[in-house]
Amino acid sequence: MITCLSEQTIESQIFRSAPWESQITFETPQRDGLDNFVESFLSPYALENGVLSSDLIVFQPDNLLSLLVDNFIQVEDHWDFIVEAKGQESIRKLLLAALSDWVDFLFVPSPELFAIYADHDNYITFYSPDQEGLHTLQSVLTQAGFLFVADYKRGSAADQWR
Repeated sequence: MITCLSEQTIESQIFRSAPWESQITFETPQRDGLDNFVESFLSPYALENGVLSSDLIVFQPDNLLSLLVDNFIQVEDHWDFIVEAKGQESIRKLLLAALSDWVDFLFVPSPELFAIYADHDNYITFYSPDQEGLHTLQSVLTQAGFLFVADYKRGSAADQWR
């Protein structure tokens, strides 16, 4: 199930104010590789839900808007929204749509095993509260053939987020 929220969740607010230090970044694949990419990084986890909040939308988010319409959701401002997905399949669809549209967004799942910040410059940064979580993500994605961006450190929340 996918729904729109009227405000940030407490988990997103906390993460934005104090993101976990541990992070790795990958190049976001082109559309033809996105499904495998999303499936690869979600596969080690059994997520209950996740909240995606947009930061910057440069291009018309046609895939996201279509997903919202498919879930009987109307949004007045399709340049700024917060969407919650419940269940693994809804989470997969939401992330796939957002990454397909090159939306800058923060995604925080529950349980909070990792968080994601993606941008329209084709970078996706994974955060984890511990190094073991990052090692799992890096292993899964590099074994699947996705491009790790070495020595990249995303700036602080003040530099990147509203």
